[in-house]
Amino acid sequence: MVELRAQNVFFRERWSRSFAKAVTYRIAIMLLDFAAIYLFTGKADVAVGFMAASNVYTTVAYYGHERAWDAISWGKEKAK
Repeated sequence: MVELRAQNVFFRERWSRSFAKAVTYRIAIMLLDFAAIYLFTGKADVAVGFMAASNVYTTVAYYGHERAWDAISWGKEKAK
């Protein structure tokens, strides 16, 4: 868990929140991937194959990216 202290307030984002955000983001991207590849090829099997392969490596990359950004204080403000 990463903590940020600003103006005597602690901001934390747990790994489970980052994970949930990554999962919901991937669902949206998988649907978009499928739609785009299907529109270009007209083949559902190609679209599903691309969608499955793409989902694995981009989910890991997004999770790492999200955790890295959580460690950066720039742009975070105290909640009112």
